[in-house]
Amino acid sequence: MTKKQKRMLTRILLAAGLFLAVRLFLSLVPVPGFAAFALYMIPYLLIGHDVLRRAAAGILHGELLDENFLMAVATVGAVALGEYGEAVAVMLFYQAGELLQGLAVGRSRRSISALMDIRPDWANLWKDGEVEQVDPEEVAVGDFILVRPGERVPLDGKVVEGSSTLNTSALTGESLPRSVSPGDTVISGCVNDSGLLRVEVTKPFEDSTVNRILELVENSSLKKAKAENFIAKFARWYTPLVCAAALALAVLPPVFVGGWAVWLSRALTFLVISCPCALVISVPLSFFGCIGGAGRAGILVKGGNYLEALASVRTVVFDKTGTLTQGVFRVSSLFPAEGVTEKELLETAALTESWSNHPISRSLQEALPAKADSGRVADVKETAGRGVTALVDGRPAAAGSHRLMEELGIDYVPCTEPGTRVYVALDGRFLGCILVNDQCKPTSAPAIQALNSRNVRTVMLTGDQAETAQRVGRQLGIAEVYSQLLPGDKMDKLEALLAEKPAGSTLAFVGDGINDAPVLSRADVGIAMGALGSDAAIEAADIVLMDDDPAKIVDAIAISRRCLSIVRQNIVFILVIKAVCLILGALGLAGMEAAIFADVGVMLLAVLNASRTLRPHTSQTAALPQTACEIG
Repeated sequence: MTKKQKRMLTRILLAAGLFLAVRLFLSLVPVPGFAAFALYMIPYLLIGHDVLRRAAAGILHGELLDENFLMAVATVGAVALGEYGEAVAVMLFYQAGELLQGLAVGRSRRSISALMDIRPDWANLWKDGEVEQVDPEEVAVGDFILVRPGERVPLDGKVVEGSSTLNTSALTGESLPRSVSPGDTVISGCVNDSGLLRVEVTKPFEDSTVNRILELVENSSLKKAKAENFIAKFARWYTPLVCAAALALAVLPPVFVGGWAVWLSRALTFLVISCPCALVISVPLSFFGCIGGAGRAGILVKGGNYLEALASVRTVVFDKTGTLTQGVFRVSSLFPAEGVTEKELLETAALTESWSNHPISRSLQEALPAKADSGRVADVKETAGRGVTALVDGRPAAAGSHRLMEELGIDYVPCTEPGTRVYVALDGRFLGCILVNDQCKPTSAPAIQALNSRNVRTVMLTGDQAETAQRVGRQLGIAEVYSQLLPGDKMDKLEALLAEKPAGSTLAFVGDGINDAPVLSRADVGIAMGALGSDAAIEAADIVLMDDDPAKIVDAIAISRRCLSIVRQNIVFILVIKAVCLILGALGLAGMEAAIFADVGVMLLAVLNASRTLRPHTSQTAALPQTACEIG
C-alpha cells in the first residue's frame, strides 16, 4: 500500500467514525436543521473534498462528464434535498471503493513490473586484468564482461571461460536451469546460478534480448485490441447520453405528475449508476495483465490487438527448420563420385559454403577437422532455396540442391538416400553428394497433436525436398505439407491459405529465419522463435516465443482465449448490472446504495476478475509424450 493509499484509508476510517458519531448524537439529541447540516458537513468535506475539487477543475476545463462530476452532482444534490446522511454515505462508499480498486490495480501493475524487472543495473567490464562496474550501455561489442554467481547476465554474448548453470525463468518461463560452458551463447536477463563466467559481448545493449523484451512490453499498450477501442468510443457516446437521460428524468415527469424532489433524487441516483468507469478500467487492465502473464510463460506479445487476433486462430502454418526441428544439422553420410575422395568432397562443400550462415552450411563447416579457410574463397553468390556458388582457389565451385546442378548444367548422379542432400561440383565436374540430418524438437509432435485436437488446421511450408518434408509431416501429424518452396513461393502459398481460412478466423505463421520475415509480416499473427531466430524474424513477428518451444504456441492460444473470455465476462456483467440498476433507479426502486454498488462495487468486481489474467493459463502439452525424430 502506497503512502497516498494509507492516507486515504486513514481519511475513510476517520470520516466513517465521525459519521457514525454524528448519527448517534442526532438520534439522541434533537437539533435544528442548520445544526444537523453543519455536523454532517464535517465528515462529508473530510472524505469528499478532493472529489469536489477535481469536479470543479473539470468544469473549469470543460471536462464535465467524468466520475468526479457525477459523484459531486449526486451528493450535492442529496444535500440540497436535505438527505445529509445519504450524501456522506455515498461519498464514503465511493472513496472506499476507489481505494480497493486502486489496491487491485496496483497489485496487477506491481506483478507485471516485477515480472519485467530484468534490466541489469551494471556490467562487470573486464579489461587488462581489472574489473570495473559500468552501465551496460557503455559496453561495446567485443568487450569482455565477468558474470559472478547470483548476478544477472547484462548483455548477450558468448562464454569464453568458465562453466555454470543459468536460470532463464524470467525470459522463457522454464524453471529448469540451462548449463553453459565455453563456446555457448548466453542471453541477457538470465541469472547466473553457480560458476564465474567470462563472456565476450556479441550485441550492444540496445540490441540485447533484455532490452528488446522491455521495449516490447512497454510498447504493447500502444497497440490496442478492438475491444479496447470499442470501449473508449462507447464511453465517449454513452456518458453524454445518460447525462441527457438523467436531466430528462429530473425535468419531464414532474411536469405531468409533480414531485420535483422525488424525481430529482431519482435522476441523481441514475447519474451515479451510469458511470462507465468499470468498463474503461477493467477491459484495458485485462489485456495488460494478460500480456504480463504471457511474458511470465516466455511468450512476448507486442499488443492487445495481437492477443485478440490469436484468440481467433483456426489455421497455424509452420516453417520446418529451426521451428519444428532443432535446426542443428550434422553431416551423416558422404557419397563421393568415382575418383573423388571424401576429404575432397567435404572440403570443397565446406569452403563453398564458408561465408553462409545457413544451418546446413554451418554443419558442413563443422564437419571439417580444421576450420575452413574462407580466404581461399571469392565471388560468393547465394541463391535462396538452391545453394551457393563461389570461386575456391580461383576455380568455380557449387554446393546446393539438384536444381542448382541443373541450372549450372552439371551432369550429377541423383542420391536416393533419405535426408537433406547437398550436391557438390568443382570446375563443372560433379564431386558427389553429402547427406545432412536434422532432428525434430521433442515438443513438436505434442504441440501439433494438441492443435489438431482443438480443430486447428496445421500446415507446413518448407524449402526442403518433398520426400523429407512428407516424412516430417507424417511423424509430427501434420496433414498438409508443401515442399520445395522458395521464399516467394511461401508467400504465394500463404496468400492462398489466407483466402481459404474460415470467415471470422485468423491465420498464424510460425517461423525463425530471415527468409520468414515477409511471411511473418503478412500473416494475421506472426509468431517468431526468439532464442535462435533471426533479428529480422523477431522484428517482423507479432508474438515471440523466448525458448523456441512449439508447445508455447498452444499456450499462447489458450492464454489469448482466456483473456478474451474474461473481457467478455466483464463487459456482459457490467452492462447487465448497470441496465437493471438504471431501470430500477428510474422507477424509484433502487436508492443511492444500489447506485454505489452499480458503480464502485461493479468496478471492483470487474477489476478483480481482470486480475486473473496475470496467472498464465498453460496448455496440457507438457503432459503429452515428448518424442524426437531424426529427419533430413
